[in-house]
Parts: sequence; C-alpha cells; structure tokens
Amino acid sequence: MTDQMTQVLKVRNLSKSFGALQASKNISLDLKTGEIHALIGPNGAGKSTLIKQISGELCPDSGEVEVLGQDVSALDRVARAQLGLGRTFQISALAMEFTVLQNTVLGALGARGGVFRFFGNVMRDKALLQQAEHALKRVGLIDDAMRRTADLSHGQRRQLEVAVALTMAPKLFLMDEPMAGLGASGSKALTTFLDELRTEAPILLVEHDMDAVFALADRISVLVYGEVIATGTTDEIRNDPEVRRAYLGEEEAV
Repeated sequence: MTDQMTQVLKVRNLSKSFGALQASKNISLDLKTGEIHALIGPNGAGKSTLIKQISGELCPDSGEVEVLGQDVSALDRVARAQLGLGRTFQISALAMEFTVLQNTVLGALGARGGVFRFFGNVMRDKALLQQAEHALKRVGLIDDAMRRTADLSHGQRRQLEVAVALTMAPKLFLMDEPMAGLGASGSKALTTFLDELRTEAPILLVEHDMDAVFALADRISVLVYGEVIATGTTDEIRNDPEVRRAYLGEEEAV
C-alpha cells in the first residue's frame, strides 16, 4: 500500500473494560482504499468487541474512530452506517422467514434512514427494489430473490449479508468471521468474492480461517489479550516470532 492511498478508517487508542477485564487496550489501526486489513487472534482476544466499538454498537471508554477523516466517535451505529460503514456479522442477523429480496430491501430502507412500519408499502418502493436487486446481482443471488432466507445454504446467507451491506453504498466493510461455518468450497468462493469486493470498498476482516487471511490480506494486525502485538504484511506476520508464539503456533505451522 502506498502513502498516497486514502485512509478510510482510523482507530486511535480505543480502550474498553468490562469490570476488571480490559477487552481493548489502546488499540490503534487503520484501513486504506483498496485493501483488506485482517484482524486475527485467539478466541477471547477482543476482536468482536473491537469491531462493535468501530461500528458504534458499543461505546469505548476512551479513544477515537474516524471514517474518511470525520470523527464518528459520538455517532451511533445507524449514523455511522449512513456515512458508509458497512457491517456483516459473526452470527447471522438476517430475518430467516423473510425472502432474500425482503431482507435486502430492509437493508436499503435502513440506509435511507427509513422506519419499518408498513412492509407492503416498502416492497412497492421502486427505488428501494432497484437498490436491493442491484446488490443481489452483485453477490450472485438475484435468481434466489424470492426464496425464503431460511432455505439458503450457509454460504448463500453470508452472501446475502454482504448484499444487505452493499445497499448502503458502503465506503468500507467491517466483516466479523464471514467464513465461519463454511466448508472448503464455500470458503474458496467467498475468498474470491471478497478479493473482488475490495475494489468497491476496503475491508477490515476478522477471520479465523488462516488460508483465507493469507490469501486476501494486504496487512494483518494480531490482537492478543486486547492488545495489538504486531501489524505487517502477510510475510512479516508469518515470520514474527512473537506472533508465532502467541497465536499462529496454536493454529498451524507456517
């Protein structure tokens, strides 16, 4: 990555405690245009807690979050989403009884700042429908638009989550373990998709699938016990003795 690339996300000295447990300790990182910055670490390291603070779901005790140079620290989740912060979840947040199209339209409505009142009226809104259909085409789900979400495969639900996020025309994505529960073929397909998606918006990626991380990441930050112990390229992280001791050695020999 070059210094001339735009810094889309900047996290400065985020800290968060839950009683005696310090889940985040002065965490700083950034995300630039066109890149995938992976955040890895053992279970309980504080990765999901950090993502929640960046997205506005959780208020940090101290520190700042900037999106495209704007301090969003005082903004809630909805306001940050409307500024272009797209979010997918570790555990699916989709409405399983709704169709694929209905879920995506609701995402588009949320991006507009609308309130869910009369669902039938929403589904007749041509602008929302076009927005939703375009997002479904992007992720390859347009032919499944009328299927019940509960009937999708796990991998298709992950794609649908991305489509919902795409309706917000995001400037960046926060993705929390998108490969979770996928088989080898599903992980490979999603890896290919995310590799292409970075040209639309850069991705801060939390992921345990190290094959996917090393295939996708321009940079990797390693979080252990709430602290970033290293940030670097894939080769730098692979060969960092402290990282190997703290995390990679648990997963695999690299």
